[in-house]
Amino acid sequence: MLWAMQGYKCIFFRYISTRNTYICPIALSTMMSAMTAKAKAESMQDLLSDFSRFYILMILYEGPAHGYSILNRFKERLGKEVSPSLVYPFLQQLEEKGLVKHELKPVGEKEKKVFELTKEGKELTTGLFKRFAGLVSVAIEPSLNVCAHCGCKVYEGGYHEVIKGKKTTFCCMHCAQSYKEELGLPKSGARGERHVHS
Repeated sequence: MLWAMQGYKCIFFRYISTRNTYICPIALSTMMSAMTAKAKAESMQDLLSDFSRFYILMILYEGPAHGYSILNRFKERLGKEVSPSLVYPFLQQLEEKGLVKHELKPVGEKEKKVFELTKEGKELTTGLFKRFAGLVSVAIEPSLNVCAHCGCKVYEGGYHEVIKGKKTTFCCMHCAQSYKEELGLPKSGARGERHVHS
């Protein structure tokens, strides 16, 4: 039975032989946080594994590749190694589900299994990319500025000028110039500043 006692969760237990009740104030909150930290670490590992699988699909979407090539591309592009014990079973699972097929092809002096997405695999990957793009869009949307002239979205930086007393954001100085011309403002008007971060 669990009871709250002075901010700690405590365990009450009874020794059957003596029928006495003993309170064992174990700081379960500490134990729970340790378990939570472990669960978070496992969850993060699962997330990274899922990201790794997503990235493997991305590599295969670019074109056929053998396992060693996937391992190398992963390391080159992300600066992190992926375990062969994740890559090869994942490729096998994809093949069992009809999303990937392989052919034995000569690579150097050896024959290697070269994996390629099937039509179904390409459709799945395209769908995943669209979903991922939507997630990224939602995540960065608050950080975007919109060019006052052309309406394009600027993630970082941009070109800023004070026009009619208001700081105005543009994607580039050319849009700022065109915008001022449309308003009938002089070309040599306000001075702009280019920012790396806004």
